[in-house]
Amino acid sequence: MTGSTDLRRYIESDISVTFRHDRGYERRQRAFDLFVGLSSLMLAAPVLGAAALAIWLDDRGSPLFTQQRVGQFGRLFRIYKLRTMRLAACTDALSPSTNDDARVTRIGTFLRKTSIDELPQLLNVIKGDMAIVGPRPEMPFVVGRYERWQHCRHLRKPGITGLWQISVRKQIPLHHPDATKIDLEYVRTASTMTDGSIFLRTFPALFKAQGAF
Repeated sequence: MTGSTDLRRYIESDISVTFRHDRGYERRQRAFDLFVGLSSLMLAAPVLGAAALAIWLDDRGSPLFTQQRVGQFGRLFRIYKLRTMRLAACTDALSPSTNDDARVTRIGTFLRKTSIDELPQLLNVIKGDMAIVGPRPEMPFVVGRYERWQHCRHLRKPGITGLWQISVRKQIPLHHPDATKIDLEYVRTASTMTDGSIFLRTFPALFKAQGAF
């Protein structure tokens, strides 16, 4: 198979998604992921170290949090994050959606607001489980509630940032079907230029702490 060819078309109700398999794009995406992932991890090392120490001093618990997520084509993988919740609250449950969620620790509030807790996912990017840009990976119990058409979001590799994060993260929870429709728009239009645009637009969203709880 050469060039860009339609692999499959999913049609459910009024939802239609064409997935285009472009080997050139995938090679460029992987090169971009490795470059950004490795360089960012080296630059972020002091921040990660300081954050890990702060988490440990706060409650003497492990700074690292891992959890099973659903990746590309439905494959399961373990995501890495800095722990922002109390140890007893580190279970499979919907993420906090308000600023006063009792599960979140004092240092965790700051880490979530600044998205520093997401930095360990650079390891997932280097491993190939995730990309820099793509739909956010969900927990298996959430995916188990999906309607059939929502699984189309798994046609692309999950990402640290994506169209949902920079557009409606605060207004629409990730598990909501309307958020899936935004992810499907990315699935339809994914390209090197699209990824670059989303990546650059992520930084203003971070400074605004858009939708981070």
